[in-house]
Amino acid sequence: METNRYILSILVDNEPGVLSRISGLFSGRGFNIDSLSVAKTADPQVSVITMVTFCDAHVIEQIKKQLHKLINVITVNDLTQKEYVERELALIKVHAKTEKRAEIMRMVDIFRSKIVDVGASHFIVEVSGDSGKINAFVELMKPMGIVEIASTGTIALGRENGK
Repeated sequence: METNRYILSILVDNEPGVLSRISGLFSGRGFNIDSLSVAKTADPQVSVITMVTFCDAHVIEQIKKQLHKLINVITVNDLTQKEYVERELALIKVHAKTEKRAEIMRMVDIFRSKIVDVGASHFIVEVSGDSGKINAFVELMKPMGIVEIASTGTIALGRENGK
């Protein structure tokens, strides 16, 4: 069976324990969550959970059916086959030796990123974009010496119909 990347946007009641029940549903059935992001929506009583998972079409259908059965789940929106905007944010601490600083700053400019902290021997760079952009920037920084990475994981919103 073919494994694909799926992005689910799940609206839930903003209550304690909801995320635990959803992640428990995944782990209890042996499904992996590749990325997870949770935030309040414009309505403080509702949160949106953005999940990324890799599985086959049969498994994603099972997941969606099980999610719909959970009491605090309002809607499950599979963005995978729709038009959507996707972003991640990463903070990357990289060694910035004197002779490499100009090269790092050029790469930061090319990727439309920004340096958010400067130390005697490091830069912390903020990069946002889709996962491909983040991964490409990380690969370019590896030869410089990555010290640490923190990433938000994927967030996504469906586009309006017709766009």
